[in-house]
Amino acid sequence: MTGDKPGEDDLVRLIRELVRRRAPGLLTGIGDDCAVLEGHGGGASLLLTTDLLIEDVHFRRRWAEPADIGAKALAVNVSDIAAMGGLPRWALVGLGCPDGTGADEVEAFYEGAVAVADEHGVAIIGGDTSASPAGWLVSVTLLGEAVRPVLRSTARPGDVIAVTDTLGRAAAGLAVLERETAPRGVDSALLDDVTGAHLRPRARVDEGRWLADAGGVTAMMDLSDGLATDLGRLVAESGVGAHVDVERLPIAAATRAVADALDVDPVDWATGGGEDYELLVVCDPVLFARLRDGLADATGTALTAVGEIMAGSGTRWLDGRGRAVAVAPGFEHFRG
Repeated sequence: MTGDKPGEDDLVRLIRELVRRRAPGLLTGIGDDCAVLEGHGGGASLLLTTDLLIEDVHFRRRWAEPADIGAKALAVNVSDIAAMGGLPRWALVGLGCPDGTGADEVEAFYEGAVAVADEHGVAIIGGDTSASPAGWLVSVTLLGEAVRPVLRSTARPGDVIAVTDTLGRAAAGLAVLERETAPRGVDSALLDDVTGAHLRPRARVDEGRWLADAGGVTAMMDLSDGLATDLGRLVAESGVGAHVDVERLPIAAATRAVADALDVDPVDWATGGGEDYELLVVCDPVLFARLRDGLADATGTALTAVGEIMAGSGTRWLDGRGRAVAVAPGFEHFRG
């Protein structure tokens, strides 16, 4: 931590140091997508995660309806469970609202949350409500289970780095939503695709469970803050380095169309946009083709190799000729 402006990772390291005492039954603590606790009677491990969503940080009421907020609040927590190959089970939902919030808005919020919970077999079992002095605030705690949780701290040199589906759609959607007028020349269906990715992210639960059960996956996490930031966290936790070929990053046609219309490099959204909630998958290189083909058959979701884990530290970003390139950093709280 430096000066008076710690970054999010600086704060995590500080908190980790302050609470480093090992608790009975704790298998994995601060530093992964979920905390992992011993299961009862040698059964599945218990996964616990929590996320805050704050108005004007994670969403804006100008375009996010209450149902969107509720759906997103559940989805981002479910994504943490998915990233460890787990099954989400029980949720606690805390909601703070400013004066003037109507009962219909609160009802819509919970309808959005329940829709995502039902999709993944999650029961909302409690929570809290409060008045908020400035905007909406949502806190969700989610519990799940996993027989073999996949951590972000177990990547090995030589492993393949891969991602599910495509990157940058949520960032493209945010760019569209922030404009007063829609980008010219982009089909409305493509605009709906990217704005939907931002407003209603999809957690990759089926994909995470399949990958965890298939064998050969050595590390995994979800992409919440952008590939540049989140891969940096994975390699730091694993004590390794990485290189990524930016020309191999999977970018959807809708994302490219919006980027062209707004004169933006779509690679910047793919590396730094955040909120994709795709899975960052590290696996044995010998088994990658089997995992790629099997995941597509089982879930319909693509798995694309984009780089390799290396000995050392840090991440090198390369073009197709192996030359170093600069990429947009991912989202980080407290940056400034």
